[in-house]
Amino acid sequence: MKNFLDQAKQWLTPTFDAETQTEVNDLINNNPDDLADRFYKDMEFGTGGMRGVMGAGTNRINKYTLGRATQGLSNYLIENVKKDQLKVVIAFDCRHNSKKFAKVVADVLSANNIKVFLFEDLRATPELSFAVRHLDCDAGIVLTASHNPPEYNGYKVYWADGGQIVPPHDSGIIGNVNSLDFSEIKFDSNEDLIEIIGKEVDDVFIENSVKNGSLSDKIDRKNLKIVFTSLHGTSIVSVPDALAKAGYTDVHIVEEQRVPNGDFPTVKSPNPEEPEALKMATDLANKIGADIVIGTDPDCDRLGVAVRDTDGNMKLMNGNQTMVVMTDFLLRKWKEEGKINGKQFVGSTIVSTELVNDVAANYNVETKVGLTGFKWIAKMVRDFPEQDFIGGGEESFGYMVGDFVRDKDAVTATLLACEVAAYAKQNGSSFYKELLDIYVNNKFYKEHLISITKKGMDGAAEIKQMLSDMRNNPITEIDGEKIESLSDYQASTKKNLITGNVENIDLPKSNVLIYQTANGTRIAARPSGTEPKIKFYFSVNSQLEKAENADTTESDLDAKIQRIIKEMKLN
Repeated sequence: MKNFLDQAKQWLTPTFDAETQTEVNDLINNNPDDLADRFYKDMEFGTGGMRGVMGAGTNRINKYTLGRATQGLSNYLIENVKKDQLKVVIAFDCRHNSKKFAKVVADVLSANNIKVFLFEDLRATPELSFAVRHLDCDAGIVLTASHNPPEYNGYKVYWADGGQIVPPHDSGIIGNVNSLDFSEIKFDSNEDLIEIIGKEVDDVFIENSVKNGSLSDKIDRKNLKIVFTSLHGTSIVSVPDALAKAGYTDVHIVEEQRVPNGDFPTVKSPNPEEPEALKMATDLANKIGADIVIGTDPDCDRLGVAVRDTDGNMKLMNGNQTMVVMTDFLLRKWKEEGKINGKQFVGSTIVSTELVNDVAANYNVETKVGLTGFKWIAKMVRDFPEQDFIGGGEESFGYMVGDFVRDKDAVTATLLACEVAAYAKQNGSSFYKELLDIYVNNKFYKEHLISITKKGMDGAAEIKQMLSDMRNNPITEIDGEKIESLSDYQASTKKNLITGNVENIDLPKSNVLIYQTANGTRIAARPSGTEPKIKFYFSVNSQLEKAENADTTESDLDAKIQRIIKEMKLN
């Protein structure tokens, strides 16, 4: 407790404003448990940057933790990017304090003699990624906490290529941040260096989104009935415009969720992965007979897609299914246009479905597989400039079409999902039937994710112990299948548990474990980089002889996953 108190008492000094001092003093006197959680560690960068609950403290999102992160970034840029005038672009989402925090970040950058482009109001995260290169910036920052609860906010840093920071820049920036005292933050802005931007960037971004997400002039877009919901987020300022510009005229917006609102009043969680979050949209779709439902998360980088199954019911696709259908569609179009010549690739991640690898192989296209997070897919684009990046995704409902945006992008992905649905409809098929055809031609893959929340210091220790047990005392059999291999991305090894043979994994170290059987059953485990959770990913597969057997096959695979969860005592 002494360490927490020592940390907290530093926040009672003149470095911090009166409001912050009052909040910390009240914690010291009245709420030692909350004090401990706020000061037991510094806010860290994870797979999605820095994200956490807002409030005073070193383990909270506030003016000072954001200021220190920005001062550290400024120092790193000044030391490592030798230019007469450094430039950074800033965007923010609909969350409480996002606009205020964006101005704090702009102030610190300008105080360090860095030119700032600050969006006038909320914007989609993919537009920030686009703007970094469009405005020839050295870095970009977006204030967002994606789909986290209303009390959260966050901070993501992008490099000059438009992708989120990766080695060596991430560790370099973090090193600079951690070496700083809060008293070293320069908060006094140079307003002459802050330029407000808006429509002039929006127009080019939308134009490029339509160009990348609309692939054929032979598609009847007017015949597709679309329901769209922004879930109170930023996508309302870009997705409807993009759909209209692409030629979709039968678009119905969920009005109750149209207005941006950081409280997300109509949903328990603004997460398009959750069927409950899209219930208003699917109810509207059933009322008006829509073909497809699209819902985006608050910062508009991920999308949920619901389509009609073979019985005519609205069915929410998971991220793996959407990724597979959209990748197959892109590859088919590239092949039809004679553009596949062995120099193309698609991107995926280690916890995403392996079906996408099979689909790409059908077109003789390579799949590059990286760590969890789109920054690694963006890094692939940068590392292999001699190859064409067609598209890529991950299981968490993110997709990226081409490389004009270097992050998951719900604007262009919405256009592509609608393109698939419209093309299929006019050819007597549907989005869902396209998926079933892929299953028949390959295998039926079924994935499932569970997240176990473990809050605070004790929770962090529990998560660490769970992974340690899985690493040091590996399971050898699951649901009657022998575990063939254990891939430990922290140790960079893949061990065959039957022969004892060990291979090296040529990827950056990450705290991820993946068990795999000879039949292709996979169990992956990793701590969340943005929330106090441990995540378990399950993947099973089976042959599907014909589309009519899909429901039975899916039920069998679901039952298999539930047996595995029960066997691992995770339910």
